[in-house]
Amino acid sequence: MTAHDASSRDRPVTESSYGIPTNKDGLLSWSIVEDAFAEDRVFWISTTRPDGNPHARPVWGVWVDGAFHCGGGENTRWVRNLAHNSHLTVHRESGTDVVILEGVAERLDEQTADESTLERIDDAYEEKYDIRHGTPVFRIHPARVLAWSDFPTDATRWTFDSM
Repeated sequence: MTAHDASSRDRPVTESSYGIPTNKDGLLSWSIVEDAFAEDRVFWISTTRPDGNPHARPVWGVWVDGAFHCGGGENTRWVRNLAHNSHLTVHRESGTDVVILEGVAERLDEQTADESTLERIDDAYEEKYDIRHGTPVFRIHPARVLAWSDFPTDATRWTFDSM
């Protein structure tokens, strides 16, 4: 099952002054999310430091097996943050063609993932960035995804039952 299979699609909830339609006309398709995470080269992630302060930084990432994956070195601030709190937000670079993924990071390494999964992720990194990433890498399980390119008319939210 892919993340999309476990979601509901509707409108984001915010102030009425934003003008987000109440009907489902113009909702975006899930392919917008998949294409953004498969094709974009740079993503912004936000994690939470152990003291509760936010931390944002750019990362590379790949779309493999129906999910977004990104990785970093053991001693990077954001990877250490995930060891304390695995919740994070991933945002594509664009502020006009928006895709925001809010979810939980699952650490994948030689002890937690099978070799073929790690190889598919490395193959995707090599195809996209001309490097093999190695471990650790993180699979992001979505809780909520928001997207729009013609705000407010196409503002779309996917909500997931479980992470």
